[in-house]
Amino acid sequence: MVAADMSGFDFDAVDFVTSDHHFGHVRISELAGRPFSSVDEMNAVMIERWNALVGPDDVVLQLGDVALGPIEDSVRLTAQLNGRRLLVPGNHDRVSSATQSKRAIERFRPLYEQAGWTVLPELLDGTRSGKRLLASHYPYSSDTTGPDRHTRHRPADEGIPLIHGHTHEHDFGAHGTHEFHVGVDAFGFEPVPFSAIDAWLRSL
Repeated sequence: MVAADMSGFDFDAVDFVTSDHHFGHVRISELAGRPFSSVDEMNAVMIERWNALVGPDDVVLQLGDVALGPIEDSVRLTAQLNGRRLLVPGNHDRVSSATQSKRAIERFRPLYEQAGWTVLPELLDGTRSGKRLLASHYPYSSDTTGPDRHTRHRPADEGIPLIHGHTHEHDFGAHGTHEFHVGVDAFGFEPVPFSAIDAWLRSL
């Protein structure tokens, strides 16, 4: 069983990690330079690529911004994704304490759960193969729009390896000395096998 509290998270139970799909978001291809002619094409390609890699029993950790646009439709669309799906909310998720009221979170959490998501805290602190690892939607610093947003909800940089999304970078996974970006824009719109994170952790 994958732990859902902020500390002691069992990263050994996770098979894939990913973030920032923005299912249903009409403008994300324009904003993030994605190679799709329509939102329907984007949704279909990302579902196809996810399901080509992820089996029904695989555990996928999604680090936020899973769906945008008309939220009921876009979240329901994610029910087509394979695997046991864990969501660490990002700023665009309707279950994020960084951007949503408690009332909104209570309203929208059932929608995510009905689509098959287990909603986790916004910062995970645990271990992978005995090494400490953090996971958050946010990197320690940097943003897509210039100044860092949601600073109260970012992890404090104490030198601990961090996997994250949020930035929509296209050209890296590992960067700096101890951060690894897992967003779909950097990985061909596919989930990242956790073996890639293992290799990075061994290199640190």
